[in-house]
Amino acid sequence: MLTFDDVQAAAQRIEGTAHRTPVLTSRTLNALAGAEVFLKAENFQRIGAFKFRGAFNAVTRLTPDQRARGVAAYSSGNHAQAVALAASITGTSAVILMPADAPPTKVAATRGYGAEVVTYDRYTEDRTALGTKLAEDRGLTLIPPYDHYDVMAGQGTVALELIEEIGPLGALLVPVGGGGLMAGCATAATALCPGIRMIGVEPAAGDDHARSLAAGRRVEIEVPRTIADGQAIPTPGELTFAVNRRLMESCALVSDDEIKAAMRFAFERLKIVLEPSGASALAALLAGRVTGLPERVGVVLSGGNVGLERFVELLDQG
Repeated sequence: MLTFDDVQAAAQRIEGTAHRTPVLTSRTLNALAGAEVFLKAENFQRIGAFKFRGAFNAVTRLTPDQRARGVAAYSSGNHAQAVALAASITGTSAVILMPADAPPTKVAATRGYGAEVVTYDRYTEDRTALGTKLAEDRGLTLIPPYDHYDVMAGQGTVALELIEEIGPLGALLVPVGGGGLMAGCATAATALCPGIRMIGVEPAAGDDHARSLAAGRRVEIEVPRTIADGQAIPTPGELTFAVNRRLMESCALVSDDEIKAAMRFAFERLKIVLEPSGASALAALLAGRVTGLPERVGVVLSGGNVGLERFVELLDQG
């Protein structure tokens, strides 16, 4: 099982390499939410998203032999960049499996960090099976994007840092894709703030976590078609769901239009750029998708990797 000690150990490993990201506040947002809101801005993390935390923690745990052979990963973009950069920093090589329709900026950044990129069709091919075979064929160590205890522990440092800086919270809203960020954050936050409400947020088109929580087991849906590409996952991770079904209170759903509105709010009021997945938890807050909020609420802004043309297009649509 994932423990609070695992998250604390991860914090020590990534210290000095990962950024300690800022916590943002807004009186306008407080008034709209009816609560004091603290935004953990992971768009300022290395590679532009929280994923670097888990990837770097996992890569630093490899044996010398594993590092000599290299690593593999599969990702729609942010984990790809994170593993590529972590591999570069630690002196190993990386081969990344990415969907053919991944945002061009994320593909370019992954290659820019020195990784080899192999593409696949996310709507007709199984990335887990392809990634596992790729790693086996080349003798690489596979670092999954969320279903890995070292990855989950690294992501948990987001909540650890937030609570260390601003004190106890009554609720924490976290974007949910595969569930690694939530699993790590929930493990840290519930240890530090007993009774905290852990609320996941996912796009309405990809409600696999909401369905899985209701069913009490992992439910698989068709690959979601949503602007939140980082959350376009058909089913929760096996390891992550084992944690989240215990520690998550619920999973709020937001529409693509609500995500666009949150991206616009972040740009106009907070003066920051968020990618769709990175804005989903903020969208839930702004759209009133969570009721009965406590006095102090944390929100994870999970990333800001979106190209200029795509960003302008989404804001125009919103």
